[in-house]
Amino acid sequence: MNENKTNINWFPGHMAKTKRQLLEQASLVDIVYEVIDSRMPISSRVEEMNDIIKDKPKIIIATKYDLCDKSVTDKILENEDHVIKINLQKDDIYGIISATNELMEDINNKRLEKGLNKRSARVMVIGIPNVGKSTLINRLVGKKVAGVGNKPGVTKNINWIRVNKDIELLDSPGVLWPKFEDQNRALILASFLSIKEEILNSDQIACFILKKIFELYPEKLKERYGLDSLDEDFIEAYETIGKKRGALSKGGSVDYDRVSNIIIRDLNNGYFGDITLDR
Repeated sequence: MNENKTNINWFPGHMAKTKRQLLEQASLVDIVYEVIDSRMPISSRVEEMNDIIKDKPKIIIATKYDLCDKSVTDKILENEDHVIKINLQKDDIYGIISATNELMEDINNKRLEKGLNKRSARVMVIGIPNVGKSTLINRLVGKKVAGVGNKPGVTKNINWIRVNKDIELLDSPGVLWPKFEDQNRALILASFLSIKEEILNSDQIACFILKKIFELYPEKLKERYGLDSLDEDFIEAYETIGKKRGALSKGGSVDYDRVSNIIIRDLNNGYFGDITLDR
């Protein structure tokens, strides 16, 4: 099992279109929600964000906070203004609405000074694929108005959605950047399914996950799979995992494809415990 060294590049046409639309729509909004994944608080940031939003006030919404290594994620985000760390499935979203209203109050005070009327907050929601933008919007609105799926590319178009009389949201598809200069970052994104699985080698992703967890959380690899070490070609590791999890072919040999899928699924389902892969 050798890691595939193929560079990862992915920039579908709808993402190029999204970037153009975001630039065009940015002048219409007052506030930006940048939605990131707490398990990859660096890798899941949108490159060129400042080019898109200019000087608009921003609230960083760190989703899946219940699944991250909080000490690491908190350290990475400690110097950011207006950060809300949340489990969108369970946590109260009042903090997001409250922070939005506070920022909009400042904006409306400036409008009044210019002789303009107050208005509801126009908020742009930006994030890479699969960080929870649609789940966030559905929670804010209180019903399903945005498609949700555990794969990138569910949202296809830019849409205005009213939350209440005070807040309107501009939803957008997940956006990535034209080229991943940092392949480590690209593989972290792939590990958490922010890049479509079918364009990548699942063995490459799974081997990267094993190596990364062994580097950062060796005790979790021991607990989950009984692995004390990793062999250079990952064959022994795959054999151990395959036998432990029953990923066997009809002849009784280990099915390596199934093992790769098990590793990726275990990471995304939180079975390794609280993990943050960025440093």
